Amino acid sequence: MAKEKVAYVCSSCGYDSPKWIGKCPACGEWNTFTEYRVGKKTAPAAVTDFRLDVKSSPISMSKIETADEPRINMQDGELNRVLGGGLVPGSMTLLGGEPGIGKSTLILQTVLRLRGMKVLYVSGEESARQLKLRADRIIDGKGNDADVQVVCEAMIETVFEHIKVVQPDLVVVDSIQTMATETVESSPGSVTQIRECASMLLKFAKESNTPVIVIGHINKEGTIAGPKILEHMVDTVLQFEGDQHYMYRIVRAIKNRFGSTAELGIYEMVQNGLRPVENPSELLLSDMKDGEELSGVAVACSIEGVRPLLIETQALVSTAAYGTPQRSATGFDLRRLNMLLAVLEKRVGFKLPQRDVFLNIAGGIRVTDPAIDLSVIAAVLSSNVDTGIPRDICFTGEVGLSGEVRPVSRIVQRIAEADKLGFRKIIIPRANMNGLDKRKFKIEIVPVRKVEEALRELFG
Repeated sequence: MAKEKVAYVCSSCGYDSPKWIGKCPACGEWNTFTEYRVGKKTAPAAVTDFRLDVKSSPISMSKIETADEPRINMQDGELNRVLGGGLVPGSMTLLGGEPGIGKSTLILQTVLRLRGMKVLYVSGEESARQLKLRADRIIDGKGNDADVQVVCEAMIETVFEHIKVVQPDLVVVDSIQTMATETVESSPGSVTQIRECASMLLKFAKESNTPVIVIGHINKEGTIAGPKILEHMVDTVLQFEGDQHYMYRIVRAIKNRFGSTAELGIYEMVQNGLRPVENPSELLLSDMKDGEELSGVAVACSIEGVRPLLIETQALVSTAAYGTPQRSATGFDLRRLNMLLAVLEKRVGFKLPQRDVFLNIAGGIRVTDPAIDLSVIAAVLSSNVDTGIPRDICFTGEVGLSGEVRPVSRIVQRIAEADKLGFRKIIIPRANMNGLDKRKFKIEIVPVRKVEEALRELFG
């Protein structure tokens, strides 16, 4: 009897090693090697049957014809925006998120809207009855004529046999961690199983020009479970974010070969599924009455992708109860908050050495736009002096280390969004005034060059 071969693979990058080692020589991560048995590798016939060209040959780059990639309309404006205009035929998309966040609900309600397309929904986690109950809740008892074929299967070879029979226009796999192949002798969810199954699905997508959507789990660190090579293989990686205690969900593109990675889509969790939010600015602002001013609240005009968002920046400054001041930020980079507090102390003269500072971005979203800096400083100072900022004033501007307010991009779209929502005044960097026609807007535009000018405009 032949001796069974054992190999070790890095769960972070997929590097193979004949023996266990502590540090991966490829990615530098520690304690990421897991043991697996090397089985006999044979290509499944179900996959090779989809080959379009038996032979390939090099072709000159100048002779390759290009055209705009055709897009499949997903009947969801938010998802189309994140994908770059729709789903590209032959692409492989990976959707990751925490358990119970709504990944399966988002994909199921999307495929139920697709008319004229045959969809094969492969479920390795739920039964057909569970999927039917969820679909009935989504359509709310209304008739649905979408052609969605459901198969509950975990062996990838059997899945390809069903694909060969159904001939679908779109394949959904929920989830990749439950799939397994007979060519690898390890349990489902292992690094090798995930890598081999994803490789087969990618090969099928490219050779048959059929788009594939794969749902993936995430680990406790917040990254997609399995080898890092999984994210390198696919064309698009979507991250489904949000807190289960909040009603809002965010789809963010981490990687996109066919579009921008700066876009995001916002959904609201309702009883019958996820509702796309077309104007998130109105929902991200609290319903305070006009004239009611609370300290520590400032409105920032941010840009995510090409869409402006007006969001609330909330700050709380209090006396340090345990001697060492605390610095906490939710939805904002904590290191950038510490930098802004240092600028506030050094350049403006407000010292917060023995004060706790807590910052929160309302709505449970995470913001990376540096133009929110000015509103963060305004909210912190407002809470420190316990003086409210008028509700009809908003801010946009990046703050530098010398206390200057640096220009931001897409200033016209930011001002237009604030004007549309009825704000009376917007404070912007002075450098953004070059070529700006103030007569186009009803809102009062206040340019500032330094942080102290903005604070003087607010508090006198």
